[in-house]
Amino acid sequence: MPENILVVEDDINMQKALLTTFKRAGYDVTICPDAFAGIKEFQKGGYQLVVTDMKMPDKSGIELLTEIMDDDPRMPVIMITGAGTIDTAVDAMKKGAFDYILKPFSPEKIETLIRRALDSGKPKPLQKTRRRKKEFAVVELTSKNQKMQEILALVDSAAKSKSTVLLLGESGTGKEMVARTIHKKSPRSGKSFVAVNCAALPEGLMESELFGHEKGSFTGAAGKKDGKFKLADGGTLLLDEVSEMPMFLQAKLLRVIQEREIDPVGAPAPIEVNVRLIATTNRDLGQAVKDGKFRGDLFYRLNVIPIHLPPLSERKEDIDDLIAHFLKKYCDENEKEIKGLKSEALEFMLSYHWPGNIRELENTIERAVVVATGDEIKLKDLMLSGAESGHSGGAGDSSMDDFLQAGATISEMERRLIIMSIEKTGGNKTKAADLLGINVKTLRNKIKEYKI
Repeated sequence: MPENILVVEDDINMQKALLTTFKRAGYDVTICPDAFAGIKEFQKGGYQLVVTDMKMPDKSGIELLTEIMDDDPRMPVIMITGAGTIDTAVDAMKKGAFDYILKPFSPEKIETLIRRALDSGKPKPLQKTRRRKKEFAVVELTSKNQKMQEILALVDSAAKSKSTVLLLGESGTGKEMVARTIHKKSPRSGKSFVAVNCAALPEGLMESELFGHEKGSFTGAAGKKDGKFKLADGGTLLLDEVSEMPMFLQAKLLRVIQEREIDPVGAPAPIEVNVRLIATTNRDLGQAVKDGKFRGDLFYRLNVIPIHLPPLSERKEDIDDLIAHFLKKYCDENEKEIKGLKSEALEFMLSYHWPGNIRELENTIERAVVVATGDEIKLKDLMLSGAESGHSGGAGDSSMDDFLQAGATISEMERRLIIMSIEKTGGNKTKAADLLGINVKTLRNKIKEYKI
C-alpha cells in the first residue's frame, strides 16, 4: 500500500510540482492550500508524512507544526523554506520538525529527503487511534453526585434537540468535555465539531477567523479561507469564552443565529450555514448585560438551554473515579505501569479543594505519572501546594512571609504572583487576568516577558 503524504502549500506552481514529483515516486498525495485546511485534513488520520511551506497567509508553517506535534508528536514533518527563513526552519526542527529543505530544490533532492523521513524509524501509527484516546472521556461522562446526575440527564435531552446551549461554570469544570458529549450524542455526530476560543482570537482577524474571507479582501489575504462557521457546517460550533467577544462581533454573531447565513469578508453574497451552536463562559453573562459589556439580545439567543456545571469541590464523590480515568490515560500515553496512589496521596487528593477543578486534577495526575519512580504515586509526586506537609488548603495557605522574601526584586515577585494566579485558575488566562486586575493582553505580554 502506498504511503500517504499531506502537502500544505499555498503556491499553485509549487503544489503542481510536488504533486507530480510525489505521484511519480509512487506516493498518495493530498494537497491543502493553507494551514487551516491542512490541520483539518491531518486530523482525519492516515498520513505518514507532512510537507508544509514555512510561510503561508494567515497561519504559518510553525503554527501548523505545533498543532501537529500536539496531536501526534511522532509524525515526521518537513518544512519548505526560503533563504530568508532558515533561522525559523532551524527553530522548527527544535520544535519537532524532521528536517527542512531550501527553495529552489530539485525533484531528486526532495525525493531523497522524503524517503529518509519515511524510513527514519519513527513509528507512524494512524492519528485516529490517538484522537480516539483523547476523546475517550467524551462518551463516558458519569457521576455519583446527584446534582451532576441531573445535569447529565439534561445534557442527554439537549443533545437530541437543535437548540443553542450555554454552558456555565468555573474554569476547568469540563465545559468543553460536555460540549463534545452533546455533539457526540446528537444527530450531528457524523459531522465536524469545531471549537474556537473567543478570548484567543486576535482582534484584527476575529471576523475572518469566524466567517472566512475572499482572496484580496484585505492586506495579507493571499487566498480564500473558510471560517469556523463554514468548517462546522452541518455539525457543531463551540464558542468558548463567548463573554470575551467584542461588541461589534456580537452583532454579527446575532445576525448569523437569526438568518442562518454568514458574510465572509469581501464575499459578494451571504452563504447559508447549518450549525448547532454551543457557547461557554465562566462569567455571569446576565451581569455583563447589565454592565453594558454583552448584548442582551445575543444573551437570550444563546441562553436557550443553560447548563451550569458545579465546581469539583461540590462533587468530591467523583474524584476517585476521575483519578482512575486520568491515571489510565496518562499511563497509556507515557507507557508506564502504575497501579494506583499511596493512601496518603489519595487522602490528600480527596481532601484538596481543587481551585482549578477537573483541569487541575488532570494536570496533577499527568505530572505525577511522569515523575513517579515506582508503581505507586507518592504524596510528593503530586507536587501540589501543601502536599509535602499534608495540608490541603492549596496556595492560599502559604503565609505572606513565605511569598514576600527579602532581597526579591519587584519583577521576581510579579512573576511569582502571575504563576500563582495561573495555577489557581487551572491555567485559564482570562480568569487569572481578572484576579490580577489586568486585561488578558497585558497578562499574555507579561507571560512572554517572564518566559513563564
